[in-house]
Amino acid sequence: MIRRQARLRREYLYKKSLETQERQTFEKKQKLKEALREGRPIPTELQNEAEELNKALKLDEAQADAEATQDDEYARAGIYDPKVVVTTSRDPSTRLQQFAKEMRLVIPNSQRINRGNYVVSEVVETCKANQVTDLVVVHETRGQPDGLIVSHLPYGPTVHFTLYNVVLRHDIENRGNISEAYPHLIFENFSSRLGGRIKSVLRYLFPVPKQDTKRVLTFANDSDFISFRHHVYAKSAHNEVQLAEVGPRFEMRPYEIRLGTVDMPDADKEWALRTYQRTARKRNVL
Repeated sequence: MIRRQARLRREYLYKKSLETQERQTFEKKQKLKEALREGRPIPTELQNEAEELNKALKLDEAQADAEATQDDEYARAGIYDPKVVVTTSRDPSTRLQQFAKEMRLVIPNSQRINRGNYVVSEVVETCKANQVTDLVVVHETRGQPDGLIVSHLPYGPTVHFTLYNVVLRHDIENRGNISEAYPHLIFENFSSRLGGRIKSVLRYLFPVPKQDTKRVLTFANDSDFISFRHHVYAKSAHNEVQLAEVGPRFEMRPYEIRLGTVDMPDADKEWALRTYQRTARKRNVL
């Protein structure tokens, strides 16, 4: 009995010493990481083991990237061109139908289908059977487009956006000619982890463009409102760039991300916007 207690005590002390050693190593890594990030000299007490700590930091980052990619729904995106379907809510107005047509022209390799009397689950099953990668659904209120859902197939995620200030292509004066070339994408102010998630959802709706493409889509985030603009450009004889807006244009704000497809209302929420939460200061989420 005494021997057993002594052995258990030795094992306990050994585990505690390992925990202390791991904690000290972690603190050293954090100090080295902060010094490298801020461009400060390496602390004196870490200079002798800085090389080993730096190798350990790189190994930790590689393992974290591998774990993140393992469950990333977009890990294989870019290998094949996306195949997108655009549809509307039931009984759409003429304006919503026009908006859906213009979104089909915005997204290459996409096709628009009439919703008819199909329920969401039937639309999703049809898309899965035809190897569709993303389903885009637009909604309206009193004839004004005000909602956009992007659902990645076959397993999600699904992102819900609210649309504001929608201007259709035909309402833009001096609009440029429409082009169905694969566009260049510009993302501005998507620096947070959530911003990176939203960026991936939007980015992988589009195939990889050619270098000489004269078509540009811009997603600019400002205080969690994403401004979408669609332009074509051309160079004059004097190497001046002439920009022409093609349309449509709108602002979009994400309010929910679910870990499933659009036909799964009980899917887990990855993130949800909480507008009326009290905060000491205004915080942007993207």
